[in-house]
Amino acid sequence: MPGGAERVLRRRIGSVKNTKKITRAQELIAATRVAQAQRRAAAARPYSEQLTGVIESLAASGADVDHPLLRQAERVERVAFVICAGDRGFAGPYNAQVFRAAEREIQALRNEGGDYRIVSVGKKTNDYFRFRGFDIDTHFEGFTGSPSYENARAIARRVRELFDSGDVDQVELIYTEFVSMGTQRAIVRRFLPLESTTSIAEHGGGDATITASYSFEPSPEGVLEDLLPRYVEARLFAALLDGAASEHANRQRAMKAATENAEELIIKLSRIMNRARQESITTEIMEIVGGAESLNADQSSDHDYLLDHLQPAHIFPEELGHTHEHRQHV
Repeated sequence: MPGGAERVLRRRIGSVKNTKKITRAQELIAATRVAQAQRRAAAARPYSEQLTGVIESLAASGADVDHPLLRQAERVERVAFVICAGDRGFAGPYNAQVFRAAEREIQALRNEGGDYRIVSVGKKTNDYFRFRGFDIDTHFEGFTGSPSYENARAIARRVRELFDSGDVDQVELIYTEFVSMGTQRAIVRRFLPLESTTSIAEHGGGDATITASYSFEPSPEGVLEDLLPRYVEARLFAALLDGAASEHANRQRAMKAATENAEELIIKLSRIMNRARQESITTEIMEIVGGAESLNADQSSDHDYLLDHLQPAHIFPEELGHTHEHRQHV
């Protein structure tokens, strides 16, 4: 039995070591990808800031339009939720915190008698909400780890179709905001309708300059009407980049914790195996000693028997006497 336990422990230690190699490799890959995602987010920021700056300039010049993306519903009855999570697991709480935030929002809307539409981004999002019986309007996957602007454009196109057609009165964007390597948080933000151009100018964070020197063709209103859809795409692309960086950061931490746990488990199992090996050796030594003592006891018993029953005084005197008489007679 001790030998069998030792073999089982040895196989388990080998399995944990193989798992440790995988988690360590995943940790290093995630560390590289989170740095790439941060660089991509930083590279996309100037475009968004410049776009917001132009909208600021248009708003400051008095331009205003009656654009569908600015339509405010008198009563919000149907809401589309754009839920952005990941295509893969092993990312700690990254997916779960987005799902919990989305379920809270949907449940609150249901309690008020409203209806919902789900635009899921990420394979895990689709699997989670389908398994729980939610209706999913549109599903996107396969790019959450490294999204492109075209991916954001495709999602924005579908969201605009839902909003422009009047199928939904409002669109909520749920994603994970990347604050730092150690902090990422689930965010729920209104995506559509857009704020007024004045609100965009006040909160957009752009870089508007003096507007007197600008000349807009064909007109400030025409330019603003073309820029608002691009503004929607830029906001969605920024959210996807934040989500990608957050996913890799969470995966790096999760895989680091898994690697450390594997190391601790290997140490623990090694101690148990060494203890089992010592017990096995001790048992074998005790068996050898017991066998030797038993053998010595048997040999001692045989020796005593011979001493008790095969003494020369009991065998030879009579025979010696007969031999002596025989010789005299001869």
